[in-house]
Amino acid sequence: MADRVPMTTQGRAMLREELKRLKEDVRHKLAQEIGRARELGDLTENAEYHAAKEKQGQVEAQIRDMENRLGRAEVVDVSKLRGSKVLFGATVTVEDEDGERQVLQIVGAEEADPKAGKISYESPVARGLIGKEEGDTARIQTPRGPKELEVIKVEFI
Repeated sequence: MADRVPMTTQGRAMLREELKRLKEDVRHKLAQEIGRARELGDLTENAEYHAAKEKQGQVEAQIRDMENRLGRAEVVDVSKLRGSKVLFGATVTVEDEDGERQVLQIVGAEEADPKAGKISYESPVARGLIGKEEGDTARIQTPRGPKELEVIKVEFI
């Protein structure tokens, strides 16, 4: 079987909801757009028709990709995790060299949202933090250069 795709239960729910929206709403709207464009006449020179068909192809590819990821999902119920080590799903409070604190949750790539403090387990920061415990310092190579983050708190919420 292909590689498993780790995600939290919340991440799986978000992906399922987006898949449902694409299948039920977006597909329907695109079918209507294609129908209206067909009514405009000659399809060989009908830009609206070709644009709608191209968008339909993109949406269908997106749906297949989401179904594939859901089929390979390895769902982690964070509420059942315990311990003091940073793992997938952990919510970690870190402090940088300047004394600035951040709260980060390590999640699957599909649910990553850095502005909301959710970082992909594949990111350099998450890779540097995984396995660390409270009081440990992670030395991380970021695009902006090396950074040190002290692990202040590890929670599974």
